[in-house]
Amino acid sequence: MQSVAKVAARFADVWARLARLADAADLPARAREHLAKAQRLTVPWLATLAFFWARVQTRVDALDLAPDVEEAVLTQLIPALYLERVAGRSTHADTRHRLTALSAQLLEPLRQPAHPLQALAPARRAQIETVAGGCADLFQRSSSCVEGRNGHLSRYHHGSHRLSDRKLAALTAIHNYYVRRPDGTTAAERFFGRAHPVLFDHVLAHVDLPPPARRRRPRPVKRPTLTLVAA
Repeated sequence: MQSVAKVAARFADVWARLARLADAADLPARAREHLAKAQRLTVPWLATLAFFWARVQTRVDALDLAPDVEEAVLTQLIPALYLERVAGRSTHADTRHRLTALSAQLLEPLRQPAHPLQALAPARRAQIETVAGGCADLFQRSSSCVEGRNGHLSRYHHGSHRLSDRKLAALTAIHNYYVRRPDGTTAAERFFGRAHPVLFDHVLAHVDLPPPARRRRPRPVKRPTLTLVAA
């Protein structure tokens, strides 16, 4: 678990060391401007981390756990599940094995019979694990700025040149309420924690069906212009 204060202190140490290296290397002004630009991103990044932990704390508080169980969920269960997810996406075997071992190390004390978590009912433990998994999914690492949902929209944009507001809203509804993960859940179900009506049935119930196609009138037979007229 990395608190905002701990990460801020680590950043401050990094920027201080970089400043000393820049002075020792006598970097030109342009290079120092790049360092300053990167350093300015520290504040919004820390704000994002603070927002993440606030969301996690809100979800864990809603479980109304005992203090020792809540501490274990925050400092062991959620980090272990997060590392498990990162390991599953890693393409390097060494990194994958290291993160998997670290995740197992964090989970091992929680699986002991004497741990307070094991004294809870199985349904209660399953609920806690579901909430912890949702918290781990809140903070995701990406190897590209156009992965997942953004990459999907980027391909649509590339093919259509520009997405209208109506089409973007329709694609967002499909992504949130129709696309399902292998476990059968949609993004809306995972966000709200409960099921929702089937999207197609909802559309049929709230959208007027188009009128039937207009029947075409039979066209009169067109005779050749130079048809001989009977006397």
